[in-house]
Amino acid sequence: MYFIDVIIPIPLKRLFTYRVTKSESDFLKRGMRVAVPFGKSKVYTGIVFKIHNDAPTAYEAKDIQQILDNQPVVNEKQLDLWQWISDYYLCTLGDVMRAALPNAFILESETNIIKNKEKTIDESELKDDEFLVYDALHHQSSLKIHDIVNILDKNNVLSVINRLLDKDAIIVEEEIYEKYKPKLVRYVKLNATYSAEASLHQLLNDLSRAPKQRDVIMTLFSVSAKTKKPIKVTDLVAESGASSSIIKSLIDKGVLEEYHIQTDRVQYSGEENEATKTLNAYQEKALVEIKIAFKTFNTTLLHGVTSSGKTEVYVKLIEDVLKQGRQVLYLLPEIALTTQLITRLQNYFGEKVAVFHSKYSSHERVEVWNHVLSNSAKAQIVLGARSSIFLPFKDLGLIIVDEEHEQSFKQFDPAPRYHARDTAVVLAHMHKSKVLLGSATPSLESFFNAKQNKYGFVEIKQRYNNVLMPDIELVDIKEKHKKKLMRGHFSDRLIEEMTETLAEGQQIILFQNRRGFSPIIECNTCGHSPQCPNCDVSLTYHQYRKQLRCHYCGYVSVMIKNCAACGSSELDNKGFGTEQIEEEAKMLFPDHKVGRMDLDTTRGKYGYEKIITSFEQQEVDILVGTQMLTKGLDFRNVKLVGVMNADNMLNFPDFRAHERSFQLILQVSGRAGRTDKRGKVLIQTYNPYHNILQQVSTNNYVGMYKEQMDDRYNFKYPPVYKQIKITLKHKDFNKVEVAANWLAKSLRLFFKDNVLGPESPPIARIRNQFHKNILIKIPKQQSLVKTKEAIIKLNNSFFSIKDFRSVKIILNVDNF
Repeated sequence: MYFIDVIIPIPLKRLFTYRVTKSESDFLKRGMRVAVPFGKSKVYTGIVFKIHNDAPTAYEAKDIQQILDNQPVVNEKQLDLWQWISDYYLCTLGDVMRAALPNAFILESETNIIKNKEKTIDESELKDDEFLVYDALHHQSSLKIHDIVNILDKNNVLSVINRLLDKDAIIVEEEIYEKYKPKLVRYVKLNATYSAEASLHQLLNDLSRAPKQRDVIMTLFSVSAKTKKPIKVTDLVAESGASSSIIKSLIDKGVLEEYHIQTDRVQYSGEENEATKTLNAYQEKALVEIKIAFKTFNTTLLHGVTSSGKTEVYVKLIEDVLKQGRQVLYLLPEIALTTQLITRLQNYFGEKVAVFHSKYSSHERVEVWNHVLSNSAKAQIVLGARSSIFLPFKDLGLIIVDEEHEQSFKQFDPAPRYHARDTAVVLAHMHKSKVLLGSATPSLESFFNAKQNKYGFVEIKQRYNNVLMPDIELVDIKEKHKKKLMRGHFSDRLIEEMTETLAEGQQIILFQNRRGFSPIIECNTCGHSPQCPNCDVSLTYHQYRKQLRCHYCGYVSVMIKNCAACGSSELDNKGFGTEQIEEEAKMLFPDHKVGRMDLDTTRGKYGYEKIITSFEQQEVDILVGTQMLTKGLDFRNVKLVGVMNADNMLNFPDFRAHERSFQLILQVSGRAGRTDKRGKVLIQTYNPYHNILQQVSTNNYVGMYKEQMDDRYNFKYPPVYKQIKITLKHKDFNKVEVAANWLAKSLRLFFKDNVLGPESPPIARIRNQFHKNILIKIPKQQSLVKTKEAIIKLNNSFFSIKDFRSVKIILNVDNF
């Protein structure tokens, strides 16, 4: 007997075993896809994890339905990485598979209805609805369920299908279909019969009465003479100015022949490659130090101030790795960043650069996956967001994690809740390659590891071309409000600097880490503010759509005219978001173009690109945005950066709030003055004497690190202790309360005082589910593996209690 263990893309604790024949067992390899039945009627795509001869004891193994690949689509090293993620982040292999594979690889099952050709049916015996379906099958080889729904114009069609099955008129089969379809492009050429000169003359004479068709043929000649390449139908339409119907009639007449060529959806269209830039003395020194560090350490941290030219150092390292014939993974935290970097890297490396992130379609991602799997020349360098860590690298030589401090590298929902930076270190170890972490404001974890001699450490302290660090000024808005020197949310100092910058023809970035117009609408009469019905938050007002929205569950309602509680029409805005800043900036500077970059304006595949390009080309003078703007973007003409309100970040209830605020404000400041003119940064705050703001104004990273690490030691937080957060969710508050208390009590038996909670988070209800958090702190000397085993054991005991089965538990390891 031959069996295989299969990973199915659903969160199952164990792998399911299926039966295969001897020949299938000989053909199958780990990492191939198979279609397997699961449950009563479902068919799933599974990945072969293990081939063996041990029959399962708890159930009888079913047969697989079909093998979907000739070669593995997932390689051995990936399966090892999946196993590590599953063990470390306490999730199932099914969760990891769902996150790792492009959607198009996970096939879907659909029911196919086919006419039974073996049997002759007397159509007069069929009822009306049966006849309609049977008749449709004369014209079509097969029908899907939804086709029959449309034909009969009713939803419940199963009874009709069953009656036809009873009469043997039809056959039902489960068809597995591939979601990935290669992109085919239509080309045309002149029919071979007209290749002789005489027949060509005859053709042109015949077409003299159809001048438009004749023009198309003449254009075809001139284009093919010029380019000497196959001619696309779209190009021919554009060049000749003819409609596609004229080309169709030429194809129908047999004058033109059409054919299709499969092409990649994402292609590099540039000309010759540029040579990479020569490094300055500081970059050269850093490059040498990194290479020396790599001899001792597998991971090195590069701490380079903003605009110090870290990217050019990366490029030199990439060049070296490509010369060895190995692949490079370049991880970025934000899709906005890839749009700028793609151009830079493609100028150097041409079509060797592949891009992989969620704004690309499913088909485009499959193409990149296949290029990486086959180690093709088109994917020697992969540039991508966190999910590109899952690509099937053959021989990875270097992983660069740029802006390594960013929390976007951590996946929060759904599982696997992995951190791409930490996973990159493990992946590099599997490939025996190196990792370079780069940042102007490293995370405390990475800096701590460098200080503990776990990582190599290299610094660049000078900006490129010796440009000065921006001049940072703190503006006390409490004082400005008292003296009535504020216009809306702009202080007189900010307006003064903006006026001066615009007069010089320079650009401005205004940073406000909240989208929408106003986070709270309040009634002046009774103080009521509209709340989300599903979450414990007030609704945010979005003016451009005249809507109230919840940023947690997506609930939307029309902006109210009167207070829902007392009926008063005196409604006031409290707080402000990017929309309000954009509007105020337009009113203050009506002659200048103001743009906005936040989640609302960057929807769609090219959302980021449009805004970034228009700002780079100076079509926009003032750009208002959220933290998307802070992450490593390189704008050459920005002289002034305004932080509209630094306080809401500093006062966030999270032990990382101060570290994050420092990173965010310093990063956004780094967008200013990146060329020869010194930049200016104005930070508006009610508390200019706050330690973090003082440290930002003097660019004192080490001071911030020491102060924050004191707190982390005192209160036993990462990186001193590791941390696992357990979140319990249920729509019934009492149920979640009882369950959380039981679990916390049980955890305390194991971990004593290192268990905090259960505690309600600041927003206690989201999507009608009440949340409770429990925090487990793990000292360095405590075994992480044993800790996790204890948590899993308790988790299983928890679900064996009948009342707790409906409570959802989320385990979040390293919940940064």
